[in-house]
Amino acid sequence: MTQVDFYVLDERAAGNRFTLACRLSEKIYHQGRRVYIHTGSEEESRHMNRLLWTFRQGSFVPHGMASECDPLTTPVVISHDKESGEEKDVLINLAGDVPSFFSRFERVAEIIDREPEVVTAGRERFRFYRDRGYPLNKHDIK
Repeated sequence: MTQVDFYVLDERAAGNRFTLACRLSEKIYHQGRRVYIHTGSEEESRHMNRLLWTFRQGSFVPHGMASECDPLTTPVVISHDKESGEEKDVLINLAGDVPSFFSRFERVAEIIDREPEVVTAGRERFRFYRDRGYPLNKHDIK
């Protein structure tokens, strides 16, 4: 069964959910795992694509947009499509809803920052997973 982790950014935390998605992607990539970053729009996908190049000095996370790269050889794939392709390791969800394909992944990372609409949508996703019996963890990020 898919493990779901909620990462909740504290008021004192540096950056936002996109920056945290970069940090998580880098960590997961260095563990030798594959990442699928799901966003809510093409604009957010392109933002993540740019941010992964610049979020930290000296960092390199091989990544690409699902529509522009070979997802079989790219460790971090970014998309806002309704389907995820063949990825199965870790899903980082930055969209406001639960992707229909989330259960294909071993782990799901839900990232919540201080934006009121993100908090509200995050609570709804938490209830969705909880009500269906998925194992949940919460991590407070300071």
